Amino acid sequence: MTESITSGLPNLAKLGKNSFLRYSRYIILGVVANVLLWGAAISYLKKTPPVYISKWAMIMPGNGLGVNVNLADLGQTSASSSSPFGGTSMDPRANYQFILTDESLLEIAATSQKIPISKLGKPKVKLVDNTSIMEMEIGARTPEEARDNATAIITALQSRLNMLRAEEIDKRGENNDVTLKEAREKLQIAQKRLSAYKASSGLSSSNQVGELSTNIEILRKQKAELSAQKELISSRFQQLSDSLGLTVPEVSDAFILHADRQFLQNAKDYSEANTSLTVLLAKWDVNHPLVVKEAARQKSAQTAMISRAGELLRKEVKPSYIDHLVLGDSSGSSRENLFRDLIALDSDRQGAIAQNQALEEQIFQLEDRLQSLVQKQVVFDNLQREVQIAEAVFASTLAKINLAKSDIFTAYPLIQVLSKPSLPDKKSSPQPTVVFLGTGIGSILVTTGLVMLWWRKEIKQKVGLGKSKPVEVI
Repeated sequence: MTESITSGLPNLAKLGKNSFLRYSRYIILGVVANVLLWGAAISYLKKTPPVYISKWAMIMPGNGLGVNVNLADLGQTSASSSSPFGGTSMDPRANYQFILTDESLLEIAATSQKIPISKLGKPKVKLVDNTSIMEMEIGARTPEEARDNATAIITALQSRLNMLRAEEIDKRGENNDVTLKEAREKLQIAQKRLSAYKASSGLSSSNQVGELSTNIEILRKQKAELSAQKELISSRFQQLSDSLGLTVPEVSDAFILHADRQFLQNAKDYSEANTSLTVLLAKWDVNHPLVVKEAARQKSAQTAMISRAGELLRKEVKPSYIDHLVLGDSSGSSRENLFRDLIALDSDRQGAIAQNQALEEQIFQLEDRLQSLVQKQVVFDNLQREVQIAEAVFASTLAKINLAKSDIFTAYPLIQVLSKPSLPDKKSSPQPTVVFLGTGIGSILVTTGLVMLWWRKEIKQKVGLGKSKPVEVI
């Protein structure tokens, strides 16, 4: 038994020596690992240049522009630009996100800042959900440089968008010019056809038929009024004729005789001679020289009067007929006044008859012209309708082109700066607190790992020693 104890002592001494060496090795390894970890962290903090981040936001208005134009007697045209967020298939902010990170835009911004594009870097763009807002940020070595770089990117974005809008308007304008030219040519052709038909047909406007119909109705009304007036004059004329005891042919002969100055002078001479003879016969007998002389004068005036009446009436006239026409059964101013009224009524009656005939002929001519114009009206209306359609198309096309030129935000919507680039008051990286915290956590993890590794081997050795033969002691 003494030999067993003696033989086990060297083994225990050897085991203690190995444990010390292994423990020292793990300690050294842990120290080296922590020194390297903390050295790298401190070196990172000292050598890494600071980064300051400037942030800004931009918004895209969502309301579309709408314009309506009323064209007198032609119709209505409208032009509108839909909201950029009206559809669900595309978000225009995604296009702007691509443009913001495109090298051509960044090159413009870097050139304006007089720095290389690699130093400018790319901005980070975030699209805020359920809004039209874009949040952006970019970093630089100093706060002022970060803010200036952000401002340069905004300016470059606006410049790039304006250039794209101008190119889009130019390309769209080429197609618009072709469309406008075609519409103008169609309008000119329609106008020439209408003008040629106006010249050949005598129909100058669509209202001409209506105006002609109105004129015919006015003339018919005038004719009816004139006919009524003629009947009234004829009735009055007949009454006066009956009052004078003259028939219509006798009235006609009387008008002829009373219209002749020579006959009237002969009738006057006969009347004066007859009056003088009557006065002389009251004083003297028929053989008295004065009576004989006056009777000869009466006879001569009567003969001249009858002769002139025969020439005017172109027929044989008896003295009694002349007396009936000129003086009638009675004499005096009353009969002369009635005869004068009869002459005036006859003049009015003849004038009414002539006007009535003239109106009838005019109405007949206008009705023939109306019938001709009505047939031409159909063709005229068709040609005028073609002109109106061509005018409407041309005016609508021109209005839409002009409105489209004024609306430059159709393809590339308007974007505005919601919040200006900020001037950061502290650097974003490196952050000592974060670095130290991360380094500390790493140091803890490394140390814990080494300790667990040492415990694992120590436990294995203890388990192996317990399985070996026990030492007997007496």
